[in-house]
Parts: sequence; C-alpha cells; structure tokens
Amino acid sequence: MVRKLFITLISVCCAIAGAVLTLKYGQPLMVDQSVVFMYGYVAMFALLFGIIGLLIAPHIVDAIRALLNASVNEFSNKSLSELIPGVIGLIIGLIVASLVSITVVRIAVIGPYLAVLLELMLGYLGFMVGFRKRDDFSMWAGSLRKDKEERYSKPERPERERSRDFGKKGVSVKILDTSVIIDGRIADIYRTGFVEGDLIIAGFVLEELQHIADSSDALKRNRGRSGLDCIKMMQNEFGSSIVIYNKNYPDTMEVDSKLLRLAKDTKGVVVTNDYNLNKVAQVRGVKVLNINDLANAVKPILLPGEDLTVSVVREGKEQNQGVAYLDDGTMIVVENGRQFVGNTIFVVVTSILQTSAGRMVFAKPKTIAHGDGCD
Repeated sequence: MVRKLFITLISVCCAIAGAVLTLKYGQPLMVDQSVVFMYGYVAMFALLFGIIGLLIAPHIVDAIRALLNASVNEFSNKSLSELIPGVIGLIIGLIVASLVSITVVRIAVIGPYLAVLLELMLGYLGFMVGFRKRDDFSMWAGSLRKDKEERYSKPERPERERSRDFGKKGVSVKILDTSVIIDGRIADIYRTGFVEGDLIIAGFVLEELQHIADSSDALKRNRGRSGLDCIKMMQNEFGSSIVIYNKNYPDTMEVDSKLLRLAKDTKGVVVTNDYNLNKVAQVRGVKVLNINDLANAVKPILLPGEDLTVSVVREGKEQNQGVAYLDDGTMIVVENGRQFVGNTIFVVVTSILQTSAGRMVFAKPKTIAHGDGCD
C-alpha cells in the first residue's frame, strides 16, 4: 500500500514538473495559439512526464527501500554514543552545503536542483565521516571531560586508582610483563623483600592476559587464568603496592614496545623472564630485571670433583648418557648413566656449563669415576 502511494506521488510530481516546465519554457511555441491548444500542449507534456515518472518510480522506491533497510541494519545495533558523532557530522555537512548553495542556486535552470543535490551529498558525507570517526570523537570527548573534572573537582579515589608521582620516592617502580605474571615467582620474590617499590601492571598487559585466558587452546587458557589468579593474590596480599596503571599507547600495537615506552615514561624497571624482551630493552636503554638471571644467580655453586646424589630419570641425547635434575631444576648430564635410568646413584661433577637458558652440570657415576663400587 505504501509502495503504491509513493509511486503515485512520484508520478504526480513528474506530471506537475512537466506542466510547469512546459508553461515556463514552451511559451515561444504557443505564441498566436488558442487557449485550447495551449492547455492541450501543457496537458500532453504533463501526461508524458507522468508516464515517465510512473515507469521509473518503482525503481526509485525500491532503491530508497533498500537504502533504508541497509541503514537500519547498520545502525540499529549501535549505541546512542556511537550515533551522536554521525549526527554532528550531518549537521556540519548541511551547514556547509547551505553556505555553498547560496552561490549555486543562482545558476540558471539547474541551480535549485544542484543545491538540493549538494545538500544531500554533503549531509550524507558529513554523517559517514562523523560515524566512522566515532572512536576519535569519544577519545576527544573523554579527554575534555577528564580535564574538566581535574580542573573543577578533585574526587577522592581508591589508592590503586590514584595517579602516582613515579620515580620521586628514591625507589624505581617495577613494571611486570605478561610472562613474569604467568610465571608467578615474582610474588615470592616480592614477599621476601629483595624487590622494592610498587609493582606496576599495565592495562594492556591485563588485556593480553584476558585474551590468553579466553583462548580456545587449553594450555594457553590455563596459563592466562594462572596469571590473573597471581594478580588477584598479590592485590590481596600486598594491597596498594600493586598498581593497575591504565595508560595506553594507541599508536603502538606490540605489548613489549608499550612496556618499554611505559618504563621510560615512569622511569621504571621492566621485570620479565622473556629473553628477547631483555635484549631489546638493553638496546633501547631500559633497565630490566630478569627472573631467570636471578634464579641462576642463587643456585648452589657446584665445583668439579664434588659428590652428588641424583636420580637418573631418563636417557640423554648422546649415547649412554643419562639425565637427572637437582631440586632447583638444574639439569645433570650423567655420562655413561643410561644404565642407571630409574635409579638413585652417587655422581662426581666433572664440569659446569653456563648458558643463557641456565646452568648445565656434567657428571660421571662415582663407580666409574673412582673405580670402586657405589656406596
């Protein structure tokens, strides 16, 4: 019903346009003609334009309907805050079009039609630009609101949310990366007091942990949840010393790059067990505390010739080798130890190899080293 109504309306408008155009521009053809001929001439062109309108009206109505349906589907799921920038852009576009139309409308014959077309085009352009830049608009509005709040009011906020004067207490803050939070040993180290200052957990690190915790891979999901549990435990135990710092760097995508920029801005120290991040930080002049370096530094010192009691748990890569581990995780490579897999034996340390991955100890069974039987 509505479709037929619009088709009829478009046809009538076309017929009226044909009559008006004939009266306005067909006067020279109707000079010295009778009134009956003149009105017949007008009626003929009005009928012709009406027929043309009747033929094209269904296509116009269908195109307008498709455009409206697409617009409804596009914007129905958007919030009011997302649509407001588009509306502001529409208003600006219409204002600009109105100013330009003052000149355009003076063009003979087609001026008024160009003015209407200009209004439609600039209005649509303004709306789409405003809608697509809604994120930038939200950030700009948020910064204005924040500046206004800071200028006119100083509401008291919880300790963890207060802005802190980093680097002014004589002790640099420690910025935790994702890997060290998942590792969990930082909580034990901080508890002993060997690490001083506030522990900073950046908002983008929390987001990365959340993405890991939501992963479809079970191992990644468990690692992410372990990291979130570690943060919650440290907040409960250490209180305001654990600071959730929400500063972000939208122009930087990599989390490691954001951490290094945050460390420079706060004059802090990055705490990690990521070997690559450690090297990049050194190149960029950022101080780093590597948990693995600390673990290697506090391992018991073993000297060649020292006796150990170890359990050989598996075969080594080389022929006749066996592999054992100390309580701190140090790997013991037992030469000629393959035959002792599954047994606890006495060994003698022969050499020690320090690598970036940790410390590796080489040893021989005491029976072979001394030529006597096991004790």
